[in-house]
Amino acid sequence: MFAAEAVAAREVTDEVPAAEPTPSTSAEKQKFSKARFVANAGLAAGATYQWIIKPYRAGKFKKGAKGRTFALIKAGLAGAFAYNRLKAAADNAKGDPLLSKAVAPLTAGIASLKGLGSKLRKGDAGDADISSFEGVINGVKDAGQGAGATVTDKVPSLSQLNGG
Repeated sequence: MFAAEAVAAREVTDEVPAAEPTPSTSAEKQKFSKARFVANAGLAAGATYQWIIKPYRAGKFKKGAKGRTFALIKAGLAGAFAYNRLKAAADNAKGDPLLSKAVAPLTAGIASLKGLGSKLRKGDAGDADISSFEGVINGVKDAGQGAGATVTDKVPSLSQLNGG
C-alpha cells in the first residue's frame, strides 16, 4: 500500500507545472537600469561632497587641523565607497542605450579613481586628486541629466560607507 501511495504522490507532483519567472520587457529593463544608475550615482556624489570635497575645502585634511585623522579616515572610506558606486552606476547605464552612450566616455575617469580612497586615508591627496574626483562626479551627473536620468546627491550614512 505504501508503494502505491508514493507512486500516486509522484504522479501528482509530476503533473503540476513549476512557476516560471516572467522576463522583463526591454522598456522595464531600461527603466530599472536608469533608476539604479540614479541611485548609485547619487550615493557616490553625496559621499564625495560630504566627506571629501567639503572637508577638503574647509582645511580638515591639512597637517595640524583639528579632527584631521578622523576626517581622513572618513574621506578614505567615502572615496572607496564612491568608486564602488560609480562603477555600479556605469554598469547600470549599460541597460539603457542613451545612458550607455552618455556614460561610456567617463569609464576611464571612473577607473582613475580606484586608488584615491587609500591616498585620501593616508593624507596624500592634493588639489588635483580632489578636483579629479569632483570632475568625474560632475561628468556622471551631467551624463545622466543629458540622458533623462537626473542625479541628486544622496549622502550615505557612515555605516553605509563602512559596508554596514
